[in-house]
Amino acid sequence: MTSDNDRRRGLLARLRERPAARSRGRRRLGAAVRLIAALMLAGGAYTVFAPGAQAQDNPQLTGAAAEGKALFDVSCVTCHGRNAQGVEGRGPSLIGVGEASVEFQVSSGRMPMARQEAQAHRKPPVFTDEQTRQLAQYIQELGGGPVVPDGDDLGEDGNIASGGELFRINCSQCHAFGGGGGALSSGKFAPSLHPATDRQIYAAMLSGPQNMPVFGDNQLRPEQKADIIAYIQETLKHDQDPGGFNLGRYGPSTEGLAIFLVGIVALVFASLWIAGKS
Repeated sequence: MTSDNDRRRGLLARLRERPAARSRGRRRLGAAVRLIAALMLAGGAYTVFAPGAQAQDNPQLTGAAAEGKALFDVSCVTCHGRNAQGVEGRGPSLIGVGEASVEFQVSSGRMPMARQEAQAHRKPPVFTDEQTRQLAQYIQELGGGPVVPDGDDLGEDGNIASGGELFRINCSQCHAFGGGGGALSSGKFAPSLHPATDRQIYAAMLSGPQNMPVFGDNQLRPEQKADIIAYIQETLKHDQDPGGFNLGRYGPSTEGLAIFLVGIVALVFASLWIAGKS
């Protein structure tokens, strides 16, 4: 009797479990259906908005930038690649360097380079000022980056005294106290500042070409950059040598050598002359 009751209870328990199992199965099936529907919805949304994303990869260029792209495709694509993404072993990516870097390199004739060297040398520019602006505008619209302010006289309102102090702190270690440049390691060098224009100096501070560090607005404020430019243009580029012969304006090294060769030799001969008289 007890055995029959146990069988009945077990049967009833199994019957009760079947609806619960069916309920769990329905929930799992519903979750799967909802997941598939969400994936289909995401796929549809991607299909709708994908053309917009592709359009952003190829932005519409202004007229000047379009002219710059035509120049770039002829003269720069070999080293910097299509879309200025760079070519390994030839040239770096230009994405994000901004128009400041392009203006400095192209207006000073450093680019295009004739061959790979430790450092690009200044030479007569290949492109006109207008073509340089077009190239710079193309790179700017392609990836953004630092921009040189408008105008040619960027040191007009600069403080020469303040610029001299900033120059001696930040620039003289490489460019020398007289702005004549100097040698660096691995065949590189800091170039002379005498042929540089206001815009080239400003662009160099923003872009940091070769071994030069970048002096963004967080390191040197725009008014401080104007002070440095005023000092370079008004003091270093004029023949102002109140002490007499400038010894090439290379700084204390040449002065010490001149003192040794001239002063010590003069003292030796003076000592010999005095000894001979006595």
